[in-house]
Amino acid sequence: MAFAVTIFSPAELFVLVLWFAAVILPIVYSFKTDTSLAMGITVSVLLGSVIQVLWSLLASWGMVYYWVWADFVLVPARTTVAPDFWHTLISAGFLHSQGDLTHVLGNVIILALVGVPLEQRLGRGRFAIVYLVGLLGGSICWTAFNLGSYTMALGASGAAFGLLGAYLSGWPKDEIPFPLLLIRPWPVVFIALLYFGMELIRALSTMDSGQSSGIAHMAHIGGFVAAYALLPLIARGGPVELGVVDGGPSGQDAVSARLRRMKASMVSLDEITDPWSERGLAIPKHLREPFKNLLQAGDEPETRMAWMEHIADAGNCPICEANLGLVERNSGPRLQCSNSSEHFEWPSS
Repeated sequence: MAFAVTIFSPAELFVLVLWFAAVILPIVYSFKTDTSLAMGITVSVLLGSVIQVLWSLLASWGMVYYWVWADFVLVPARTTVAPDFWHTLISAGFLHSQGDLTHVLGNVIILALVGVPLEQRLGRGRFAIVYLVGLLGGSICWTAFNLGSYTMALGASGAAFGLLGAYLSGWPKDEIPFPLLLIRPWPVVFIALLYFGMELIRALSTMDSGQSSGIAHMAHIGGFVAAYALLPLIARGGPVELGVVDGGPSGQDAVSARLRRMKASMVSLDEITDPWSERGLAIPKHLREPFKNLLQAGDEPETRMAWMEHIADAGNCPICEANLGLVERNSGPRLQCSNSSEHFEWPSS
């Protein structure tokens, strides 16, 4: 099968490249800065949808003609006969219906509110595997139930349901803030089973009526079941024991455990030169006392973060004068230039 991209105009190619950048860069940034992958994916999905809306706007002005994602949506009949289109099992998860904002917003809520605490339970690497398992599980299940169909499927719902299934499998008693009737902490078991039960009823109803609802229910179920089944294997040897009851990542016991792990890997400040002296500069007068207090009382993570936050609020990067920020890493908190960590990062990696 020929790829549609071969006949795209320069404007259409530009939109496609812009979409790739919007999808990939937030995820790359999360790895580069050691920040939450779940939030990186959430931003990726949102920005990808913004580019899709941009295409619609350009199309209404007659500047683009072809739908530039034709090679990246999941079409069962095409995927099963042409290995060249196997990439759509993943790429379709970063596309959404341009005429239904609730589609992307519903997925974003799950990716952010369920994904972030699940990542804290699993660690970033294991979370990435779980996300891919849910995404592929949903795509494969949809394809298996629609062999020969040319109806396209797109959306991150399979991966989002995979997060629910994985969390239910690993830590069902965790409570996470989630909007149902109102935003409040709900037990994961309640949220996950409610979503899964509603989806199962919808899928069975669609099969019984023989009419498509326009929603890939089997993709949702496939992602949920795949991640639920494989989570114990993926989480084996991870940072948090399966089934532990401590209120979730925001619970006091979990917070204490995280701080203990951070303290064990924190860099000692006793023999480290301050970031200004490292560059042959004098410490700004208004920062000398806070920095002295940091060095004297920075052995505990909470105290170190408090003094670093004070210094970040009052100080500026000695290279570009940009604001400083406090970045929390597994190896402890760090002061960092808001423009570039290459300008200023202390203690250095």
